[in-house]
Amino acid sequence: MTHNWSSAMKIETDVLICGAGAAGLTLAIELARRGVAFQLVEKLAQPFHGSRGKGIQPRSQEIFEDLGIVDRLFAVGGLYPVSRSHHADGRCTDAAMVEARAPTPAEPYGQPLMVPQFLTEAVMRERLAELGHGVSFGHELLAFGQDVEGVTARIATPGGEAQVRARYLIGADGGRSFVRQSLGIDFPGKTLGVRAVVADVVLTGLDRDAWHQFNETSNTTRLSLCPLMGTDLFQVQAPVPLEGEIDLSADGLASMVRERSGHEDIRVHSVSWASAYQMNARLADRYREGRVFLVGDAAHTHPPTGGQGLNTSMQDAYNLGWKLAAVTGGAPTSLLDTYEEERRPIAASMLGLSTRLLDNAKRGDNRRGRDVQQLDLGYRGSSLCLETEDREGRIMAGDRAPDARLRGAGGQVRRLFDLLKGTHWTLIGYHADRATAPACAGLHVHVIGPDAELRDVDGDFVSAYGLVAGEWVLARPDGYVAAVVAQAEIGSLEQYAGRLCQRGYWRSA
Repeated sequence: MTHNWSSAMKIETDVLICGAGAAGLTLAIELARRGVAFQLVEKLAQPFHGSRGKGIQPRSQEIFEDLGIVDRLFAVGGLYPVSRSHHADGRCTDAAMVEARAPTPAEPYGQPLMVPQFLTEAVMRERLAELGHGVSFGHELLAFGQDVEGVTARIATPGGEAQVRARYLIGADGGRSFVRQSLGIDFPGKTLGVRAVVADVVLTGLDRDAWHQFNETSNTTRLSLCPLMGTDLFQVQAPVPLEGEIDLSADGLASMVRERSGHEDIRVHSVSWASAYQMNARLADRYREGRVFLVGDAAHTHPPTGGQGLNTSMQDAYNLGWKLAAVTGGAPTSLLDTYEEERRPIAASMLGLSTRLLDNAKRGDNRRGRDVQQLDLGYRGSSLCLETEDREGRIMAGDRAPDARLRGAGGQVRRLFDLLKGTHWTLIGYHADRATAPACAGLHVHVIGPDAELRDVDGDFVSAYGLVAGEWVLARPDGYVAAVVAQAEIGSLEQYAGRLCQRGYWRSA
């Protein structure tokens, strides 16, 4: 539960999360559904009300399904419209901005979803409230120190200063992270030589069925006007000079829109949020200092192209959440070392992708392909992977666990994602002997076969996983494969499971 903070209050908790954006909220939901004690503080007095991040990629949609809110996000948002290029001669041409792909049994979400960030975070806060927790707004981290047993933090609250003693502190406090700077962690990278305006405005004179583009090949007069799904707003995006004041009022933005579009009938009536910012690509030297961790923009900042920032940030928290829960439940603290091991290379890759897409956008190419959807990202080579043999062309430890259509022995339709959903580890045998599966608290065991509880009647499971009779696949709580072993190698899986069970890895449920 969220505390009613008061002056000189001393609070003890397992985890203190500083920053209630998408990353902080994801981590809070992950801890809440596992029963871990935490406090979520945000220095802003009220929720962020801008659309800075608006694209939710297919892999993030799968994660939001696990968190129980994907349908709510589809209800408040919508799919991306076509990109409409307005030419100097008055003609318009439409083109798909994102690669349209029909859902498949293995990949149930085929294209990005557009939800303005303030609506995404509102849905996440609603989910957090259902789990009995909330955000402490107007609470700012002033200082912190750590020792071998925990972190002591000073928090400025509306009622005065309070002290929090936590086992772990998480900096989810954005690109200018106070936590990162206090730790002295370098944030190398580069400023990309692009300054831009982004604003949410009430605008008339344009249809809402397209993302309107003007002067696409100009790095000085380019203008993008995107209808924000789920609202009556448009998002204005435009490059501006690197130096000087920018008029972000309704009149100032209206003047910019008229000049760059050449349309006197496009009118900006009001501004709900606006910002002028320098685009950066930066990656923290490390994600951890003792009992303090960085997630999201505190660890990496991206240009907005490709919609990678918000998605990479919340997936950081999704990775860290189950590991924190396991460690507070008794798992070895070395499990937390795998957070940076797995997530920092992903951020480096996404930074490269976002920067390449920015270069393409400067040339007027705004297309997005499969590489932005994050479905092919994984953790092969992670120390959490149990490698047994070369599985060329088949699923391997570290890969994303695909979905599949199945049927229960009683004939009912089931999805593999329904079995994976939740806070547990999952072991699935294909034409395997259930009696040989290791027994462990927190491990859900299922068998697929003609005489088993589940049937692969359409062949979706074999197609996605490439298993042969007698093989087992172990899925982590975050939906990635930890191991694939044959029946003859079940001993290696038993040793792996025994090590985890004895130390609490699988007790995060």
